[in-house]
Amino acid sequence: MLFRRIHSLLLEIKSKKYPLPALGNVNWGSLRKLKPVSRKFGLDRGLAVDRYYIENFLAENCTNVSGRVLEVGNSHYTKLFCNSGAVVSDVLHATPGNSQATLVGDLATGEGIPENTFDCMILTQTFPFIYDVQAAVSHTHAALKPGGVMLATLSGISQISRYDMDRWGDYWRFTTASAAKLFEQVFGPDNVSVESFGNVLTACAFLQGISADELTQQELDYHDPDYQVTITVKAVRRRNEE
Repeated sequence: MLFRRIHSLLLEIKSKKYPLPALGNVNWGSLRKLKPVSRKFGLDRGLAVDRYYIENFLAENCTNVSGRVLEVGNSHYTKLFCNSGAVVSDVLHATPGNSQATLVGDLATGEGIPENTFDCMILTQTFPFIYDVQAAVSHTHAALKPGGVMLATLSGISQISRYDMDRWGDYWRFTTASAAKLFEQVFGPDNVSVESFGNVLTACAFLQGISADELTQQELDYHDPDYQVTITVKAVRRRNEE
């Protein structure tokens, strides 16, 4: 009874400090529609919200983008965040036909993926589109040199990527808990760092396709762990592994 009373008082105090609209009085404005502002994640309006978080994560870890670096699809982030002009860049693609690809391979099976090769792997928004994600993490680990670093980002709160769904599938959404368990099982708990980014406003904006350019930096940077728009993972292969 005492706990319930205290909880009730806290809710009362909170409601007075942050009054909520009365039932039925939420102002939806132009968002009260059954279709989003943009179906392209806001990329047709500016920088997508998740890309804001992804690029901040890579900028914070740019010292790891060195040596031989693998990226999926193209080498955009390798070039943007490389720590040295001496970077050797590889581009992985799942199917033939990508003129930028230096490797055609499958992270789920390991086919076409050389082992003990890369100093850094940049895998932004890659694992959500691989059904056998556990195998993909294992093959990523094997592809790194001992001491090599994987920089990955995962979808949390997100719409379906229709482009990927129609080609190879859009399978997974993650939380910090699922990401930590998934990567720690392969890399070891001491070698994995997992973070989330987002809040209720940026989650709504991202689902609507409202770009990061239409939000303030304060709005973008506010962190609410219950609204995980983007999950980031930094995982390091142990140096004593062969």
